[in-house]
Amino acid sequence: MEKSSGAAAAAGGRSSTPPPPPPMYTDEFALEGKKPVKNPFVPIGALVTAGVLTAGLISFRYGNSKLGQKLMRARVVAQGATVALMIGSAYYYGDQIKLFKKGSSP
Repeated sequence: MEKSSGAAAAAGGRSSTPPPPPPMYTDEFALEGKKPVKNPFVPIGALVTAGVLTAGLISFRYGNSKLGQKLMRARVVAQGATVALMIGSAYYYGDQIKLFKKGSSP
């Protein structure tokens, strides 16, 4: 014998699980054949940051703390420039994508 709850019996014997969500269409996110825009300076900045960091750690390991400290300061500058490029390119290209989505064609 199967026990049924009062809510299920009141609903006509159906279970009370919610229906599945509607399918998500990826067409809404497509840029209609446009290639994604990439800023080549961001990966270059990341590589420079990693290189300066590696050189600074190596100089600390060999006991040259003055050079290591200068390289760590240079790393902070390179990292800040990379983040600024990321934010700037996202702002610049973000406006172009918004204009493209509004329907204004060039």
